[in-house]
Amino acid sequence: MSDPGNTIAFQGAPGAYSDLACRHAQPEMATLPCRSFEDTFAAVREHRAAVAMIPIDNSVAGRVADIHHLLPGSGLHIIGEHFQRVNHHLLGVTGAEISDITHVHSHVHALGQCRDLIAELGVEPVVHVDTAGAAAQVAERGDKTQAAIASGLAAELDGLVSLRANIEDAAHNTTRFLLMAREPIIPGPGDGPLMTSFVFRVRNVPAALYKAMGGFATNGVNMTKLESYLVGGHFTAAQFYADVEGHPEHRNLRLALEELEFFSREVNILGVYPAHPYRQENDAADET
Repeated sequence: MSDPGNTIAFQGAPGAYSDLACRHAQPEMATLPCRSFEDTFAAVREHRAAVAMIPIDNSVAGRVADIHHLLPGSGLHIIGEHFQRVNHHLLGVTGAEISDITHVHSHVHALGQCRDLIAELGVEPVVHVDTAGAAAQVAERGDKTQAAIASGLAAELDGLVSLRANIEDAAHNTTRFLLMAREPIIPGPGDGPLMTSFVFRVRNVPAALYKAMGGFATNGVNMTKLESYLVGGHFTAAQFYADVEGHPEHRNLRLALEELEFFSREVNILGVYPAHPYRQENDAADET
């Protein structure tokens, strides 16, 4: 068994894109597959893993369903982020040719991200719970007419061959992950580019959200993400998840958070952590 202190947990089967993200972000750690996000959080809380790798949104598919709702109650803290480029492969069994394929298996999002290839080949898409599970089933069946859309890691683990690489429709297909741990690891205010993530609920008064957000604009705080979702089964009770640039001890962010607290019922900081280099690389690419 691997050392729990040197283990990173993820949701999905071996070979999933979350598994690939773990191996890229923390190559020195062993990976621990978990059935659900709740199981992934529990693995860290119960000391079976040191950190969890949690997908939060994708540049093509948008936010990962339910994850914003689960984060505040996970009992964990965000200590980092990772951006993983998604390179889909068309995987088949040894000896298969693309002309043999009649069905392609994968997660609904992966199938949607490879519509052009599916239309080109004229094959039948088959939805699975995850990409890695689809690849494992194709390998188990050993049928040359069945293929999977999954990662190159899944091909390696399941003994499949890549019939075509980089088959995704969008070249920018990237997933953002959060690294979460039992205890916060808060960098100093001067430790380079930083991110702060938090959740809040505004008071039930007219223009409360507008007023709560005003402090970020007037203090020059860049908000990179704002998501809302219903809580408690009420259509009038919304909670918001936000990512902003900066550290709570930076004057501009401190003032913005103070104004937010004035108009909110509660504000809960989930983590303060280093901004991933992908952010600067992406900004530089946008400027050219």
